[in-house]
Amino acid sequence: MGKYDIIVVGGGHAGVEAAHSVQRLGLRCALVTFEKDKIGQMSCNPAIGGMGKSHIVREIDALGGIMAVATDRAGIQYRTLNTRKGDAVQALRVQCDRDLYKKAIQEMLLATNIDIFEEEVVDIVIENQAVKGVVTKNQTLYSERTILTTGTFLNGIMYTGKESSKGGRVGDSSSIPLSERLYGLKLPMGRLKTGTPARVKLSSLDLSVMEEQPGEKPTPFMSLRGETEKHQKQLSCYITRTNKETHKIIDKNIHLSAMYSGNIVGIGPRYCPSIEDKVYKFNTKESHQIFIEPEGIEKDLVYPNGISTSLPKEAQKEFITSIAGMEKSQIEEYGYAVEYDFIDPRSLKQTLETKFLKNFYLAGQINGTTGYEEAAAQGLMAGVNASRSLKKETEFVLDRNEAYIGVLVDDLITHGITEPYRMFTSRAEHRLLLSQNNAEQRILEKGHAFGLVDQETLNRFSAKEKIYKEFVKTVLEKTKVKRFINKKNKTVELTEKRTIAQLLTRPDVDEDKIISLKENQEELFKRASIEIKYKGYIEKQLREISKNKKQNDKKIPDDFSYKHISGLSNEVVEKLTNTKPQTIGSASRIEGVTPAAINLILVVMKKEEKRTTNA
Repeated sequence: MGKYDIIVVGGGHAGVEAAHSVQRLGLRCALVTFEKDKIGQMSCNPAIGGMGKSHIVREIDALGGIMAVATDRAGIQYRTLNTRKGDAVQALRVQCDRDLYKKAIQEMLLATNIDIFEEEVVDIVIENQAVKGVVTKNQTLYSERTILTTGTFLNGIMYTGKESSKGGRVGDSSSIPLSERLYGLKLPMGRLKTGTPARVKLSSLDLSVMEEQPGEKPTPFMSLRGETEKHQKQLSCYITRTNKETHKIIDKNIHLSAMYSGNIVGIGPRYCPSIEDKVYKFNTKESHQIFIEPEGIEKDLVYPNGISTSLPKEAQKEFITSIAGMEKSQIEEYGYAVEYDFIDPRSLKQTLETKFLKNFYLAGQINGTTGYEEAAAQGLMAGVNASRSLKKETEFVLDRNEAYIGVLVDDLITHGITEPYRMFTSRAEHRLLLSQNNAEQRILEKGHAFGLVDQETLNRFSAKEKIYKEFVKTVLEKTKVKRFINKKNKTVELTEKRTIAQLLTRPDVDEDKIISLKENQEELFKRASIEIKYKGYIEKQLREISKNKKQNDKKIPDDFSYKHISGLSNEVVEKLTNTKPQTIGSASRIEGVTPAAINLILVVMKKEEKRTTNA
């Protein structure tokens, strides 16, 4: 029998960030997982970051998390996406060596005092509507707080054509008793699905007919903490495409796909559809891109991103070998779809504690999300809030205008999900404030104030900020010029001298020719250029945020009733009663809740506050 401050169930991306944050906050933590050697495993594609996701990874990094550090220890190709667009929507994507990533995560966990149990959790201990620990097949572990991060393993079933087997990924079993226990509690649960493509031997491919996609030079880093000084060997990815013959084969066999045969009832991710979905729903397209992504430096294996499938093995072999450069493909592992249970995230508080059971937190795909980055962010937030709750300290919540993590959590608990949720920059209404490159400036100091970031990291950050501010003040705001080169390579004469900072506000300036920089000033100049250009827009957004903040932050009492508010429609009453938003801001973002409805709620709340005060 063991007693812990906090128990984390699951060793995936959510679980490791949850456990790591708990130990950073000085509490005794146990991590319970099926297999120790699969902690930190990349179950799907071996990549971290990408559109909307790199922003989350950098935020985790700024809060002392480990995902970005592991990425740099394992990164074999770095590419910044959306380079032709503004800084706020640019995103770094890193191809990783699957084994090196897992090794990095495990090394960082083993360097802590986290106790790891290689067991299956079959039940949870509940007393007086509060979770007090977990029951494994061999023992009962007690805790003050429990965090569930089961990923796709909660009653997971894998499908390849008509074949099905229990499990959350190939080679792993499924968590069925725990799922049955949760259903028995009458929790708001449903089914979702995700999928994966076949894995193919790299040596069996003809890369010469594919488009090579090399990495970025100079090679950047995902983590801004500087814990990794040099990169792994960098590799290229490759692009090929499906064709008419490929589509004909898929169309011929589509009725045998687990999704289209009716075997799967769960909803799949709209933005990462199976190849069957692409062929069926976009039947006028003659081809679809496939990204050939290496699984590792020493591995003769690739992940063909873009052909996720649950077709029978014979059909998979047939359509894969119809693709240019893949005619002689040796398939090591066939693609499959996996269907699993999730719990409606509208049943969670902002802290990711459940509303139906005290001291019980959920993080990751169990909340209806998809993606390593979204899971890791939830794990960190659940770990921090479980720890702070135990210490009787204030909750740790990030606002939508502070971080993509704030957008993620608020979207989940306010709107719920109708399909697996993944992050996009378009989900953030204040995205001009939320670049992947300013995560440290936005939330690192807050992370330090809440005990997540150590003093050494804060000092290093403060020193960098001092250097930057000095550069702006002494170089950009003091250096004056009478002429500049524009983007058409023509010299423009000015009527009077202007500082470099003033010139950077002009859209026609060729920034590469505006000033001679000393060594190590390039990054400082790049940052300053972006901040100066965006300054006016950002100040406008900050004014709007400040104006609405007081009202949006107003807390709604837990026992507040909407049923007797005259003027609220039955639909609005039902949505508010079911969701139980904690703040006016959250209530206003529920679909169908109008500004007029919010005003009615505020009037009633004010009346009740006055009555309570006068009583």
